[in-house]
Amino acid sequence: MHGLDPQNRDFADFLLTATREIWEGRGLTARAQAYYHPDVILRGAEGVQFGARAVAEDAMATLVSLPDRRLLGEDVIWSGHDRVGMLGSQRILTLATHSGDGPLGPATGRTLKYREIVDSYAKRDQISDVWRVIDSGALLRQLDRTAEEWARARLPHLDPDTQPFTPRVDVTGPYTGQGNADQWGEGFANVLIRVMEGDLSIIPDQYDRACHLHYPCGVEAHGPEAADRFWLGLRAALPSARFEVHHRIGMEEPLMPPRAALRWSLKGRHEGWGAFGAPTGADIYVMGMSHAEFGPGGLRREWTLYDEAAVWTQIVAQTG
Repeated sequence: MHGLDPQNRDFADFLLTATREIWEGRGLTARAQAYYHPDVILRGAEGVQFGARAVAEDAMATLVSLPDRRLLGEDVIWSGHDRVGMLGSQRILTLATHSGDGPLGPATGRTLKYREIVDSYAKRDQISDVWRVIDSGALLRQLDRTAEEWARARLPHLDPDTQPFTPRVDVTGPYTGQGNADQWGEGFANVLIRVMEGDLSIIPDQYDRACHLHYPCGVEAHGPEAADRFWLGLRAALPSARFEVHHRIGMEEPLMPPRAALRWSLKGRHEGWGAFGAPTGADIYVMGMSHAEFGPGGLRREWTLYDEAAVWTQIVAQTG
């Protein structure tokens, strides 16, 4: 990137450094304003926020409940160049202790572990467009709460103009790209498209027999059968929904296996049994993100996330 701090090796290091300095280094205002454009758009499954100040306020609100929060950057899969800007899909493992009263309720003292994936677009050394998915299902389960219960408690306080995140409240930001044409991103996208079309036979064909899988609600599993179970459960809940891949990146670099990152959505009616229980008839928008690594036996590691609480917020808002 033009003017990139010499201490950052590349764009991936730029994103990892920004995350570390803002959250763990407590650069909640000054550093946030340095790394984020004043008019940055932050889209999370819970809604849309605007401006670097909103980023700082979001960080402070979370740190009230989780003051020792550590964000371990597991990987950044990125594409782009100086002239058009760069987009990096960052996978983060969060470790924290729920030691403060706040948005998560009274302090429980519990140790929490959950993931999030954040797509960040930057140009001229500032991040201006962000998409974020947090594994709220994993977080809430560690606090002995359900996503449905959380959604019911939170619903009266939502701003219907910006929450929860759906195409109705989305806005067009500075980044309108769709990633790159690398074979690994294209291949991963084609696998998920065929799965969502009902061709589950592609899973044992494309997934390594020993694949290691990470799915929403903190689920960790192994083998193609587990992948079949997850994707079938999601598709069965929304059998007529439209699946769309909005962004795809494939990447090869030294000392790493080939990788891919996708941002996708599933939009339609909750009219089947599956990931969200008994059918409710609610119109649902699921924003999802997936990372994958590949080896000689096919897809060997996968991380897929969606925000369970955001889905239940839409269900509760429509069903009462």
